[in-house]
Amino acid sequence: MLLLIQNINFINIKTNIVKDSVPIRPEQLWVSDITYIKTENGHNYLAIVTDAYSKQIMGFKLSNHMKTSLCVEALKMAISHRKYPDKKLIHHSGRGFQYCNTRYTQFAESNGMVMNMTEQYDPCENAVAERINRTLKYEYGLKRTIKDTSLANKMVNQAVYIYNNLRAHLSLELRKPGEVHLNPDLEYKSST
Repeated sequence: MLLLIQNINFINIKTNIVKDSVPIRPEQLWVSDITYIKTENGHNYLAIVTDAYSKQIMGFKLSNHMKTSLCVEALKMAISHRKYPDKKLIHHSGRGFQYCNTRYTQFAESNGMVMNMTEQYDPCENAVAERINRTLKYEYGLKRTIKDTSLANKMVNQAVYIYNNLRAHLSLELRKPGEVHLNPDLEYKSST
């Protein structure tokens, strides 16, 4: 298969400056990814932005397309939920075209974020985001084929609410992401 890129200017790949690092506070490092959600009408795509320290899902967007605008909308939601906007924030993602797109990187940078990307196309370099995808799919029923996009949206909203506010996380010493995010002085051993 031959892929012809007519305008290389839209690609803006960044270096992985957080490899093997562990965040020490909320909103120090956000991780982003896209996952598939099956419906009877075809695939939908869920873009998620998660705080790597608190594991709180900060923003998300479900759509029937994988365009850059999907990820921009998830990032807009995440920005609107920031609690510590004065702190330096690194945005980490894979190298999908949506995240390498100049529109996305410029939007993130214009909102004070330092962009960061995996070095290779290795899901282990974005493990927190991949783990969130798996949790939402296997623990909240998003892995199965859902009737339609409307129901999928309701299920995603409910899953994110439960995940952030009701589900205790072993990696957070049995605290909830929302609790850890709002109380940065709570001590626990962060793991990515």
